[in-house]
Amino acid sequence: MAAERSGAAGGFRLHRPGAEDPRPVRAVPPESGSPAVAEVLDDGALLDLSTDIAGNDVEEVLTRLDAELVGLANVKLRVGEIAALLLIDRARQRFGLLASRPTMHMSFTGGPGTGKTTVALRMAEMLHALGYIRKPKVHIVTRDDLVGQFIGHTAPKTKEALAKAAGGVLFIDEAYYLFRPENERDYGQEVIEILLQEMEGERASSVVIFAGYEDRMERFFSANPGLSSRVAHHLAFSDYTHDELLAIAEIMLGRDNFRFDDPARSAFGEYLELRMRRPRFSNARSVRNALDRCRLRQAKRLVELRRPLTKTDLITLTDRDVYGSSVFGATELPDGPTARAPD
Repeated sequence: MAAERSGAAGGFRLHRPGAEDPRPVRAVPPESGSPAVAEVLDDGALLDLSTDIAGNDVEEVLTRLDAELVGLANVKLRVGEIAALLLIDRARQRFGLLASRPTMHMSFTGGPGTGKTTVALRMAEMLHALGYIRKPKVHIVTRDDLVGQFIGHTAPKTKEALAKAAGGVLFIDEAYYLFRPENERDYGQEVIEILLQEMEGERASSVVIFAGYEDRMERFFSANPGLSSRVAHHLAFSDYTHDELLAIAEIMLGRDNFRFDDPARSAFGEYLELRMRRPRFSNARSVRNALDRCRLRQAKRLVELRRPLTKTDLITLTDRDVYGSSVFGATELPDGPTARAPD
């Protein structure tokens, strides 16, 4: 899996330490975020990337990302490219080839439930492993966490959020709400100015990720060109397809030690077709909510059996647990009507 990803990213491959050199080293200590005090290699030296154990940490993060998220090939490709860039930057430092610190501020655009927060968490782990940030943590905020209600209130709130994210990642969800040009007395612009100072050049102690719907984020950056120029990486998170959502449901169930029987799997496919056409559909988030309600209906069904239960009973969701959704309206099951719980 890792080899396929790295090949797609232009041939770069993260090697595991080989048997010939059992003493892997880190070119940059992950806690410092600064170049290691290591002897500069001669111009004619050969540097084996597999001796940098940060590469193994990164490979594990990328593998987890593949396992956690269905689809999103373009996002996974860009994450792999960023990993390659930073790993090569570390290798250059071993030869004394110093350059400006790569900018890692990002924009994640897409609908709800498309994996933006998950990718932010994995990105923090990867940047930490490569020594770019000091802590593998993500501090998530919205407008309410940054913008004050009166004069002199905004700066302390914003600086407090930056302090909590220091050395890690500040994830600003629905970032476009910071900019409200229709309100001359709005304090969101003050937040943007403070963020610009924080993101300036190599002085930044944190990575800032702006997230939200694509069209609104486009308007947000167009209205704030100084902010846009400091965001180097724009990742677009597409809505999931029907088949991808069904695969996501299977993964979620497996993690919680549940499974669909064959009729339930077919029924959940029907559910998705109907639910995707309804308002406020939130991709994987809606799938998670639907499965939680299926589990509620399963629990009620099992209690009402009034008999000893097997392990199979406890882990299996049936079509009755799915068809109980209000999405199916007044559908009647073959063995009689089922009460419709609101979904």
